[in-house]
Amino acid sequence: MAQQKKMVEDITSMEEDFSKWYTDIVKKAELMDYSSVKGCMVIEPYGYAIWENIQREMDQRFKKLGVQNVYMPLLIPESLLQKEKDHIEGFAPECAVVTHGGGEALTEKLFIRPTSEVLFCEHYQKKIHSYRDLPKLYNQWCSVLRWEKTTRPFLRGMEFLWQEGHTMHETPEEAQEFTLKMLQVYEEVYREALAIPPVVGRKTDKEKFAGAEATYTLEPMMHNGVALQGGTTHYFGDGFAKAFGITFTGRDNDLHNPYQTSWGMSTRLIGAVIMVHGDDNGLILPPKIAPTQVVIIPIAHHKPGVLEKAQELQEKLSESFRVKLDDSDNSPGWKFAQYEMQGVPLRLEIGPKDMEKGQCVLVRRDNREKIFVALENLEETLTATLASLHDSLYQRAVENLHSKTFTATNYDEFLDIAQNKPGFIKAMWCGDSACEDKIKEATGGVKSRCIPFEEEHLSDVCVCCGKPAKHMVYWGRQY
Repeated sequence: MAQQKKMVEDITSMEEDFSKWYTDIVKKAELMDYSSVKGCMVIEPYGYAIWENIQREMDQRFKKLGVQNVYMPLLIPESLLQKEKDHIEGFAPECAVVTHGGGEALTEKLFIRPTSEVLFCEHYQKKIHSYRDLPKLYNQWCSVLRWEKTTRPFLRGMEFLWQEGHTMHETPEEAQEFTLKMLQVYEEVYREALAIPPVVGRKTDKEKFAGAEATYTLEPMMHNGVALQGGTTHYFGDGFAKAFGITFTGRDNDLHNPYQTSWGMSTRLIGAVIMVHGDDNGLILPPKIAPTQVVIIPIAHHKPGVLEKAQELQEKLSESFRVKLDDSDNSPGWKFAQYEMQGVPLRLEIGPKDMEKGQCVLVRRDNREKIFVALENLEETLTATLASLHDSLYQRAVENLHSKTFTATNYDEFLDIAQNKPGFIKAMWCGDSACEDKIKEATGGVKSRCIPFEEEHLSDVCVCCGKPAKHMVYWGRQY
């Protein structure tokens, strides 16, 4: 794509400083602001509107599968967490603990939820008695708190918004199937709503969720070649059910433990959208999640009939699209830059000359292409152009993923790529976590991202130790 004129001068170039570029966009687009507590952010209206649209895309898909929304308490008694040893050990370093309430020391510590498996298990123990009570398909939209040492807006915060689904099933096969079904739902949200192609697969045992038998992940590639764990689903087997005494009378009239899954995605998705699609002028939002899909800018709106025509278009188009009319007295140039920076997919301009010709001008955010559209064809053209814009963003992200995915067949080649070529590295692995540790230490942070479902045979031996290989793994740095 040819170099375009920079419209927003106070956004740092991503080539100059990617981290600063990201923070500039978060601040300039008024997505999030800092609070007096480090790592706890204020999500501003525009940022929250993006999250609401992502939430809507997910929630409607959940409900089609029979998932119901519930809400669990914020606080977890220490005794409850201790029931699942591996789980609490995995989260202990990140937990915040309440020791006093009402001016008095508590008799039992209360943990602010880092996740809610144990709360759901406590509830399910009371509700599940027979195979007729299964499956239980619950999800909650909430915030969680994890005491992160290094925080970054949307990507890694102490408190963040997410959804966490927790389900119980009659058989292990049914639970495993649902774990993978939710992974497919997440992948659909990425591709159809976020216009992002994630790498999808299974986590190694070293990287799986605390207490899980298997963890599956979606790993989108950012513009700078750094990965993001963008969502996970987990199969727990019956470990939690046994720890919490959850039993049901089966079809054979014997007692059984149900099988559990959990799955979650968070406001980290907003960070992914910024870093996959954004440019040096700000956000570029996929139409499905954009708070405003079309912004109407009246040109010379002080002239007779212009503002009235813009208002008429807003009223008509709002039946099918999310539309904003900016009739403020700011200059058209200021408005162009403002909505470019906020990533509004389409800008609609209409002025006296356009009205004479019975047309308007559409400008695409992704490539600034200008399209002259007859007003009688406007709705049809908007629908087609928004779909085209989504497809263009998706294809651009696919190209970025492919251009930043490399293959290594020996250790020296792996280290050279890790040092000089940001992105994913496909390489064979023996299955030993010691090799994961060695690679992470030698490269300063490159970790296994996932074992893809469709593995390529790159060589017969592990890229690290030379022993027989068991799997092909995607490796990379992460946010």
